[in-house]
Amino acid sequence: MNAAIIKAPIIALALLSASACTTFDPYTGEQKTSNTAKGAGIGAGLAAVVAYAANKDEDDARKRNQRILRAATGGAAIGGGIGYYMDTQEAKLRKQLRDSGVSIEREGNNINLIMPGNITFQTGKFTLNPNFHSVLDSVALVLKEYDQTLVIVSGHTDNTGSATTNQTLSEQRAASVSTHLRSKGVLNDRIENIGFGFSQPIASNSTATGREQNRRVEIALIPITE
Repeated sequence: MNAAIIKAPIIALALLSASACTTFDPYTGEQKTSNTAKGAGIGAGLAAVVAYAANKDEDDARKRNQRILRAATGGAAIGGGIGYYMDTQEAKLRKQLRDSGVSIEREGNNINLIMPGNITFQTGKFTLNPNFHSVLDSVALVLKEYDQTLVIVSGHTDNTGSATTNQTLSEQRAASVSTHLRSKGVLNDRIENIGFGFSQPIASNSTATGREQNRRVEIALIPITE
């Protein structure tokens, strides 16, 4: 996959505190900064994805990146304009996803879309809610326009039930989102899905509210730099 695209500064993001994370309220569009006092904090899932991507085989990642770039509109790596490229992509996503219930997180040049479980799936299920199809369709439109990013879809659960059951469910939910994006024309090479089970909570599992926050799917967008 993508170790070749993960440069040292990006790998370092996985080690940063969640307090370095910038988010945008999906209802007001206002910029917010996460607070480490919120337990693991928003950003835990993104950090795990970045670390996961960094451990992929470098040779395979390089070949994959080359395939993606050959298929991309520009046909070459973003280069020095990564920040601007991700800024404009983020702005498009914010516009498309306003009032959708999906929040947008930014760490460095990485973008993360956080999709709460209550709007994506029925409890214990991995079939997408019909009403959520249009939201993913909007995401796919932006992803196809900005085609020089990797798309890593991760599933997360609360800790209700066994670890094995939650791991399987998280993988199935990530796969459902990935399948929908592919069906809307997002290049297969760009997408990878992974399940984290309940290993990456963003809130306490000791309360119903916390468990609800932990049930989510995230889409991490990581720029290809070579």
